[in-house]
Amino acid sequence: MTSPPEPAVELARRLRELREQSWENPLTQRELARVFSGSVPLISSWESLRSPTVPPAERLLAYAAFFATPRSIERSPYRILTNEELTPDERARRDGLERELLEARGRALRQLDDPSVHRVPARGPWDGLGGPWQFRDGKPVTLVCSERPREHTEPLPTPDNPDLFYNSLYSYSDLDALMELYGHIRAVNPAISVGYRKANELQPDDYTTHLVLLGGIQWNVATRVLLERSEVPVTQVSPPGGRAEYQVKDDSGEVVAYRADYFENDLVTDVGHFFRTLNPFNHRRTVTICNGITSRGVLGMVRALTDERFWDRNGVYLKDGFTGWRSYSVLTRVRIVDGAVLTPDWTDPDTRLHEWRAHPVRPGVGEVRGLRR
Repeated sequence: MTSPPEPAVELARRLRELREQSWENPLTQRELARVFSGSVPLISSWESLRSPTVPPAERLLAYAAFFATPRSIERSPYRILTNEELTPDERARRDGLERELLEARGRALRQLDDPSVHRVPARGPWDGLGGPWQFRDGKPVTLVCSERPREHTEPLPTPDNPDLFYNSLYSYSDLDALMELYGHIRAVNPAISVGYRKANELQPDDYTTHLVLLGGIQWNVATRVLLERSEVPVTQVSPPGGRAEYQVKDDSGEVVAYRADYFENDLVTDVGHFFRTLNPFNHRRTVTICNGITSRGVLGMVRALTDERFWDRNGVYLKDGFTGWRSYSVLTRVRIVDGAVLTPDWTDPDTRLHEWRAHPVRPGVGEVRGLRR
């Protein structure tokens, strides 16, 4: 029995198949190179079955749009049709090709992460110290926590107490995660405004910044509102009198539950959720949610991309698997040893419980033209 082809070779074979078999007359590599304003050696490297080069995500999106319709080659020079020019059936074919090619790219890059395979790191928007927490547009970032219920802070000084040792941060939940992430984002974005607020103190202008939400639906109303406006198939459920859990609905409609694990009364494994999408109140900004069943899971999601021992590999994992998608999420185990949170390693398949991605970033007219320069 023959073994399945390696992911990078499988992608290369699929790209060659699209060029040679999509239409009655096969395209040459030279003809395709003209469409992408590339070169024959570049196209050849993507199709090589001996030593394939994995194409950038934006080039695979261009492949999907180009091979979605034979109208791409109706006249010379061949071209990539815009979204508005495609029919509903052509858009459906493009969408299917986008999912297929981007997922194949993610598998290929994860295979190349194998330490036994030499890999030249690709330069990309997530390279460098900042990783996903580097906001390259220079626009403000607002970190949002929930307010701890008063009964949880009663032993501590309060604003209406004359105690001189009162501090407003006493009322913030997920304070460990807030301080860890605030310092990291400030360090890698020294020129932008980074603030933090409790969810019940958000101002109208705050909602249109890059939002980073810490904590779950029980206390953080902002997390609840933003999740309700998304289509991520991951739901946090907190039944009265029961322990909270995450529920994931698969394509068949079946719901799978993920819960924290306890040994006697000690928490040994939490479940964390990292979710990023466009800000529904300002599509030029983002919303990122770092959540967990408990505060330990929230901290684990933050440390996945701030811990100096893991942020690089986890950042590369996100870049390789989710570049080209506007919305994505990772549901993760977060292990706790003697009360200490261990940073999750997303390159370990036993750590990842569920992944989701949606809404590929398609080249618009300007971006398509950019491929041709």
